[in-house]
Amino acid sequence: MSILYFLIGCSVLLALVFLGAFFWAQKNGQNDDLYTPSMRMLLDEEDEIPPEK
Repeated sequence: MSILYFLIGCSVLLALVFLGAFFWAQKNGQNDDLYTPSMRMLLDEEDEIPPEK
């Protein structure tokens, strides 16, 4: 039964670590621009070298 308390404690601690990492990422601006990365794949590359004949 004591192992159950240990596992619950570990899972709560792990959840708090992930929650802290999420808030740290939000504070540092990791998710500020959600539109540009999805549109970047649709734009043509400007610096392509044309094939030589």
